[in-house]
Amino acid sequence: MTSSAAKKPAAKAYSLPPIGGGEEAFRPQPVPVPLPMIVRAKGIHQWDDEGKEYIDLSSGPIVSNIGHGNERVADAMAKQARTMDFAYSRVARHQPDLDISHRIASLAGPGFERVFLSSGGSEANEIAVKFLRTYDLALNGGKRTKIITLMPSYHGGTVFTLGMTGDGDLVSWLDGFQTGCEHVPSPITYRLPGNHSPETYAAHCADELEARIRKLGPDKVLAFFMEPVGGLGTGCNVPHASYFKRVREICTKYGVALVFDEVLCGTGRTGKFLAAHNWPEALPDVVVMAKGLASGYSPLGATLFPSRMVDPLARKTGFSFSHTYSGNPVSCAAAIAVLDEYERQDIVANTAKMGAYLREGLEGLKTKHKSLGDVRGLGLCMAVEVVTDRTTKAIWPVEISPTDHFRIAGLEHGLIIYTRRTAKGRNGDWFIVAPPMNITRAECDEALKRIDATFKTFEAEMKRLGHLA
Repeated sequence: MTSSAAKKPAAKAYSLPPIGGGEEAFRPQPVPVPLPMIVRAKGIHQWDDEGKEYIDLSSGPIVSNIGHGNERVADAMAKQARTMDFAYSRVARHQPDLDISHRIASLAGPGFERVFLSSGGSEANEIAVKFLRTYDLALNGGKRTKIITLMPSYHGGTVFTLGMTGDGDLVSWLDGFQTGCEHVPSPITYRLPGNHSPETYAAHCADELEARIRKLGPDKVLAFFMEPVGGLGTGCNVPHASYFKRVREICTKYGVALVFDEVLCGTGRTGKFLAAHNWPEALPDVVVMAKGLASGYSPLGATLFPSRMVDPLARKTGFSFSHTYSGNPVSCAAAIAVLDEYERQDIVANTAKMGAYLREGLEGLKTKHKSLGDVRGLGLCMAVEVVTDRTTKAIWPVEISPTDHFRIAGLEHGLIIYTRRTAKGRNGDWFIVAPPMNITRAECDEALKRIDATFKTFEAEMKRLGHLA
């Protein structure tokens, strides 16, 4: 760690220009956590305008899968832009679209032969909903109108996907404005109710899903969306393996489409190309991807469907919903180059190996830090929960956001950390550990050293504020 890491940032109000100002102009002022001005990035590292170096511990919001500053990807994008920068998918065809859809489908395997491209995760989730609705209308009479998701969960930032998202704080915002989806309990594994184990609670949550389908009417439910590995809504929760098999059986029994939202955890993050590949006996009908697919070099999302659904619909009515930038050639070229890097660097295998190594190191920090409550996730898609008492798993007071304090301490020690308090901390507080997937063992060791130092600073501050004994 460089000597500049000793300089401690403080929350402040930035001097905003009279016009413009970027997104920070919309943020609460003063900002609770300083936002370093990043001017350069390479590999797992970023540098600010004062020359301070950081490890990008969360790959932004779990996006930069192959790391920053990859010249092969940049060259591929530039070459595509010079050759053919844009062609609209409704009036023309182009080879990059065909190439990346073939590449994704090949990696995804049987059952995911068709790929619909979009600009990101929210669009990709909406494409899934719109396709399933169109399919049901065209081939089954269109009686299915209900969507079920988990509480808590996260599915995007558009108005509709916010309605899909399981967050109690959104209820008043959505009330009278948008028809929300149905929510059933998420099969969490850490702060369990009653005397449940992860396995018994998974069974309970699956029972709740089946009960809700029966209550709504089996012929009325269109789809069940779930994150196989959660995001910020659950802190990278991975349900007990029995849950996947059971929900697959339930959805098949009632003709409900099972959709895996892999926007965050897909594209190799769990050590397999699809997170769904970790449970081959319970493959979903549809997979939604984004984020790491183009690894931050360009916006790109993808929704994967089986040919058994797409091809009959194409012959019947077709699926005509799209967006201006669906299949953007430069984004396609970026994703092709990213997947080339996956092969060249054997990134998925490295993810499995370094994910296990980093997790072991994080678990080891429990002996040193009483506020480290839980480490969970899969591969290099992990979260660390911070608690006031590890024995009781007590949550933090509503008036304090512990992860804001942790982020500030992280900046002091050269870490940029992604976290955002959800549901006012009622479900717990955590930060994301998801560095670029080509991270090395030595870089994992350095990241662990900085996380250790961050915990020391964080716990000292929480003791000073009276929130830790």
